[in-house]
Amino acid sequence: MYKLVAIDLDGTMLNNYGVVTENTQNTIKKIIAQGTEVIIASGRPIDSIKTIAKEIGSEKYFIAGNGAIIYDIEKDEIIYKKNMTKQKVLEVIKICEENSISYNVYTDKTILATALKHNVLYYHKENLKKEDNKKTNISIVKNMYEYVENMKEENFLKITICDENKIVFNSIIRKLRKISDIEILEVSHMSRKMIKQGTEDVPIEYYYTEISLADVDKWNAIEFLIKKLGIKQEEVIAIGDNINDKKMIENAGLGIAMKGSTPVVTDVANDIAPANNEDGVAQILQKYYNGINF
Repeated sequence: MYKLVAIDLDGTMLNNYGVVTENTQNTIKKIIAQGTEVIIASGRPIDSIKTIAKEIGSEKYFIAGNGAIIYDIEKDEIIYKKNMTKQKVLEVIKICEENSISYNVYTDKTILATALKHNVLYYHKENLKKEDNKKTNISIVKNMYEYVENMKEENFLKITICDENKIVFNSIIRKLRKISDIEILEVSHMSRKMIKQGTEDVPIEYYYTEISLADVDKWNAIEFLIKKLGIKQEEVIAIGDNINDKKMIENAGLGIAMKGSTPVVTDVANDIAPANNEDGVAQILQKYYNGINF
């Protein structure tokens, strides 16, 4: 029997409009009710995850910043963290600024950005549908280097690099690899999300990568959590779609990739769920928890 299910958000639990469907919510709640821990394992910051955890009835823990943080919901505190140093964040910012490429700095409290573009634009559009206390915190700053340099010590989770041009994107990745003690995700395909502009559906498409402290990933965070909970590796299900989900999918007792996932994730998965726009998480959980009346 599986005792813990770790689920990614974007491209996995959420559909392309950033919504957890009622079917998915109800499926997860029924699994939790029969004794399985269901946790979110996302690259998002804390406040962006809290609302979604509440929607699905997950009341104990979640993983933020791609494994940089484990958050205890009941105690309202961080119980595990592996943050980037301010020095490393500033090194990345300097290279991005010198090469005029879009980037965002994620702390445990907010997303720092210089403009509403790419993934930050998507989160901004999500916020328009949410109550104030449920919104993802976004801070637009003019001079990012100076702003971060003058910040008091923060929990720097990760930096996201984005660009529509693959040649420009690959060029900046090569330069960033010269920085020591950081992890750069090997993302090779475009991120594709949808937003509403009036009555029209408008796609947001861009190449991106995520930079964190070396050895930070979702599986390391899951390992810490299952040791704390007395759960075995083979009792874990992990569901995701992208390269930041690869380690948890290949190490879990049951690793599941979403239809349309990046190939390196699909290659290590035990099973493939239908796409996120087809209630894939609900369908795959109903398959493996077929003793529950959904």
